[in-house]
Amino acid sequence: MGKLYQKLCVPEDILPLVLFRVFFGLVMAWEYGIYIESGRISRYYIEPQFHFTYYGFEWVKPWPGEWMYVHFYVLFVLALMIAAGFCYRFATTLHFFGFTYVFLLEQSEYLNHFYLISLFSFLMIFTPAHRARSVDVLLRPRIRTETVPVWHLWLLRFQVGIPYFFGGLAKLNGDWLHGEPLRRWFMGKQHTPLIGPLLGQEPVILLANYGSLLLDLTVVPLLLWKKTRPYAFGAAVAFHLMNANLFNIGIFPWFMIAATLLYFPAGWIRRCFNRPQLTPADSRLTRPLWLGFAGLYVFLQILLPLRHYLYPGDASWTEEAHRFSWRMMLRSKSASVRFLLRDPVTGRQWYVYPKSYLTPNQTTEFSGDPDMILQFGHFLAQDHQRKGLGQVEVRAQAMASLNGRKSVPLIDPNSNLAAQPRNIWPAKWILPLTEPRAGN
Repeated sequence: MGKLYQKLCVPEDILPLVLFRVFFGLVMAWEYGIYIESGRISRYYIEPQFHFTYYGFEWVKPWPGEWMYVHFYVLFVLALMIAAGFCYRFATTLHFFGFTYVFLLEQSEYLNHFYLISLFSFLMIFTPAHRARSVDVLLRPRIRTETVPVWHLWLLRFQVGIPYFFGGLAKLNGDWLHGEPLRRWFMGKQHTPLIGPLLGQEPVILLANYGSLLLDLTVVPLLLWKKTRPYAFGAAVAFHLMNANLFNIGIFPWFMIAATLLYFPAGWIRRCFNRPQLTPADSRLTRPLWLGFAGLYVFLQILLPLRHYLYPGDASWTEEAHRFSWRMMLRSKSASVRFLLRDPVTGRQWYVYPKSYLTPNQTTEFSGDPDMILQFGHFLAQDHQRKGLGQVEVRAQAMASLNGRKSVPLIDPNSNLAAQPRNIWPAKWILPLTEPRAGN
């Protein structure tokens, strides 16, 4: 352990962390600007009369009225402060809590890159990326340093590599190996300029399918090897540029391109910017407690993406442990749901359609997700009681199609969702996927 401790504390050039700090702050400011200008703040957080929450975070609620706009303006300023390295510790801490709060507000808006940004926001609090080329250094020259313990850089590299590796591991399933759902998505993108006609060709579909699988599983080891690093980075850039052109996935491709640069040594970066080479001097050792926390973080980030193996069935169908597991681009799911309410006293029955309560985006996202269907079932039962109409039984008639399969029932239509608890255990009221793969 002593040798490992010494290796993790070896001084390393701070320049890669500085560049990442600047990019991280600027790209987040860009994202907040898009939200402010596009009307998404009102559409996602103000207009809905019901919000889907994450388990354990039901208490997180949106700010009232226009205060959600104020929240995003504050995040925008904090992102610029991070880029400039101004009041860095304060800005990164407040940014982590502010962004994670937004992330937790609405489960139907879950995106893997939002989860990734929340994790990076957390790591930035403990990353001394402000100790060079920052406003903080101008105001407090005594904090300036040209080196940091190398574990800071390796922790960020680890976080970059996690989505690649587990994203590739998740693709090792029957649907992906047979070209789905990429085939269906490419067929719908044939209007894309220049490359559109190629997207309908089976060889192109399979090349992209297996190429992305191979890249996810090998890009990190190839980035770690000096001889293959430039080629691996080039492949990663091409992959992310293709995704940015074909799919509406926001800042994720640009964020990953820049974050992947963390695998390049500082000397290469200095040559690119025509800066003098630095010979790292000795730096202070890190307290073992901080390395212990870093080790615990690494352990949890490896464990969480594997938890879906504890649940029966296909996570792309049941959605159990699907989130926070880097199971990206694995499913094309079309679904519809309506709710049958029954008064147990009078025996009266009637249908409720979600569109009466939800926004169009919420309606689309929740229809194929059992957990959100359960949440909405609880809401309907509680809403009925709030109106003084007594208790009701709530049953969902949900049909779903996964990756081109025939549409089949997703939820047991005889199960009273109002009586089903919401917890982390496997849900017996989710029906198993028995429909064979399309084309079999």
